[in-house]
Amino acid sequence: MLRTLLAVALIATVPSMAFAEGDAKKGEKVFRKCKACHTATEDKNKVGPSLLNIVGRKAGAHEGFKYSSAMKDSGLTWDEATLDKFLLKPKDLIKGTKMIFGGLKKDDDRADVIAYLKEHSK
Repeated sequence: MLRTLLAVALIATVPSMAFAEGDAKKGEKVFRKCKACHTATEDKNKVGPSLLNIVGRKAGAHEGFKYSSAMKDSGLTWDEATLDKFLLKPKDLIKGTKMIFGGLKKDDDRADVIAYLKEHSK
């Protein structure tokens, strides 16, 4: 019982960006780093797939984009927690992804981009 209480207390003190509320306006600015390869406002693939309606979508499932096997076979669904992990360091979450972006190191930047993506998801 004591171990359980200590574990719960420890978990409660660790901040989790997956549930942090970001600022979509700031996220739009951070997303500029992504615009060479992605769009979040159009259903149009570029070098990377469209991120319109990404939240809730299965990884590797946007029609018309040729994903790596690693992405298609990942079994992931893009929720806030998964997006946070992927945006931190894509190749750590999905080994073999074709995405060459190194990641967003700042917690606030990731939270803001996620808020922006949520704003453009059904």
